[in-house]
Amino acid sequence: MNPLSFLKNHPFAVEAFFESSLVLTYALPVGDLEGLLPPSLTLDTLNNEFAFIAVAVVQTRGLRPKGFPQFLGNDFILAGYRVFVRYKTSEGKSLRGLYILKSETDKLKMTILGNLMTSYNYSRKNIEYSRFDNKITVRITNSGFHIEADTKSGDVPLPNGSPFADWKQARRYAGPLPFTFTYEPKTKQVLIIEGVRENWTPRPVSIAKANIGFIKEAGFNKAILASAFIVENIPYQWKKGRVDQWNL
Repeated sequence: MNPLSFLKNHPFAVEAFFESSLVLTYALPVGDLEGLLPPSLTLDTLNNEFAFIAVAVVQTRGLRPKGFPQFLGNDFILAGYRVFVRYKTSEGKSLRGLYILKSETDKLKMTILGNLMTSYNYSRKNIEYSRFDNKITVRITNSGFHIEADTKSGDVPLPNGSPFADWKQARRYAGPLPFTFTYEPKTKQVLIIEGVRENWTPRPVSIAKANIGFIKEAGFNKAILASAFIVENIPYQWKKGRVDQWNL
């Protein structure tokens, strides 16, 4: 048994500062995502027809254990691929949250520590993030990843073909949701990590280009860009992980 395996249960709180979090949400037929989830989780759907994957690019500053001085923190860029899900706790409470499929980061240190302390499947990538005025461009080498976003405020239309009726409905799938879930099949336990933030007000943005290699590689040919939001300059915390015994 790995003596450090307890670290994957997120044994202490973590804090950071989000300079920006750009999230593109893709809608897929429910059947395309059901097979990706562990048995403890169910899809958080729209009218039992669409399920959703969030593709997030986050600029993080000062990531560190809560209470540590900021100069001991680490700065990194993260690209994450997450499914919107629900979990019913052993106490019967229904929680909305995210299930992590894959994570990419620009720093080797974050790759090592991320895989030591989480089950989020981190890999190191060359992530190019640039911003000029209202234009954001993100490229990830060898991942087929290229996003161009316009963050200019104003009347932004929903992407063509979006299943959302309006931006208010889309906001429910903007991410990040309060909880992230990890399932341990041997013990049938679910690790629940709760995020804490203030003044989280996602702003709709327009997407000029969105090539997401992960979605293509997974064969999600029916994926539709449903919405895109950005939030900026947000202090963020993750609470100590809580283990819940899943009941069949």
